[in-house]
Amino acid sequence: MKMHNMTKNIGLKIMAFLFAVLLWVIVVNVDDPVVSAVYRDIPITVINDDVVTNKGKVYQIVDDVQKVNVTVYAKRSLISKISGESISATADLSQMDVNTYMVPITATVKEYEANIQSVDTNPRNIEVNIQDVTGKKFPISVSTSGTPRDGYVVGEMTTNPKEVTLRGSETLIDSIEKVVAKIDISGMSDSGVVDAELICYDSNGNVVDQTKLSNNLGDKGISVNVQMLNTKNVGLNFAVSGEPKAGYIYTGMTVEPESVQICGTEDVLAEIDSINIPADQIDITNEHGKKEYTIDITPFLPKEVSLVDETANNVVVTILIEQEGTKTIELPVESIQVKNLSDEFKVSFEAEKDLILTFTGLEQELATLDIKNAASIDLKNYTAEGEYDVPVTIETATGVTLTEQPSVRIMLKEKTDVSEQSGVEKSSSIDNKTTDSSKKD
Repeated sequence: MKMHNMTKNIGLKIMAFLFAVLLWVIVVNVDDPVVSAVYRDIPITVINDDVVTNKGKVYQIVDDVQKVNVTVYAKRSLISKISGESISATADLSQMDVNTYMVPITATVKEYEANIQSVDTNPRNIEVNIQDVTGKKFPISVSTSGTPRDGYVVGEMTTNPKEVTLRGSETLIDSIEKVVAKIDISGMSDSGVVDAELICYDSNGNVVDQTKLSNNLGDKGISVNVQMLNTKNVGLNFAVSGEPKAGYIYTGMTVEPESVQICGTEDVLAEIDSINIPADQIDITNEHGKKEYTIDITPFLPKEVSLVDETANNVVVTILIEQEGTKTIELPVESIQVKNLSDEFKVSFEAEKDLILTFTGLEQELATLDIKNAASIDLKNYTAEGEYDVPVTIETATGVTLTEQPSVRIMLKEKTDVSEQSGVEKSSSIDNKTTDSSKKD
């Protein structure tokens, strides 16, 4: 009787069971559905590259594809636990299609692989280029970063070794434009050897990946011998040659810059206070007005010295050549001061007359020229009685020139009595004040 009840309406019971299972599946999937998530820039790891290298070949990934995007399909609850670090992407060269050189990319999710519905990559394959191995020697230049200690600059730098042999695919080797040894000179003041990093650049200035290259540097690597030099600011001294156009006078110059910074060893710099530029670099023959000259000072630097900034070699010199005027002044002989007259002698002039003096210079300077107290004679070297023609010294302002050196004829006599202690005969045109002041001088 009980058995009969269990088998009664067996079809309906089976349908009810299946419906319950289906409902459970629906509820579970509604609660935790399968979703997808994209994980970008997952690095590609190439494996089994010995299938290429064992044949004396090298490979290069076309277009330098290094990363892929990975799409993971899994339940929502699992997706929330997956991060980019959980995913790995590999390209197995043993699976390469020998006709197309395409290598499939496989992505896996660590720890959750059994519960993942599926995984896709974009791109799905990478293309490789198989080439023969080639080698080439490259000279090594030096690249620096950082700033040395104040008051110092970098002098000569030499690499050890001076060149390097690089080996790799023909395409990669041919792409290398230059090889540098990069060093950090931050805070350096002493010369010495600095360990360097080898960097390769292509023609566009981009860094070349060296993971596919080998070199002959060995364990010692590369180093740079760095010379550190002292610095010093020194002035520039210019002179001019030639005569300006008739009626004009050279009145001065301006220099830009007025000083430059040089570098060298401490001993060499101690002997240098300025840089002298020879006069033949600025010829003002027949010139007038304002003239500019650009002078390269590099050839005139002392030996073992160079400019800190090599681009600062050109100096602009502005020359001023202005129209000159003339002025004639009659100077009485009594205005002449007598200097260094011996106490044993008295002085007199041959005759009373005026000195006719002609000056040239700028009009504004000539207009204010005053020589009332500017004329003098020096009798220091006159130690015997007699008549002498003595040059007269005229002190003038800057920019004014005396055209001809004047002189005056004097007579020296020994003193004979107390009344002549002034040192100048009463018959002369020199008053006591002039004589007194000359004695003070």
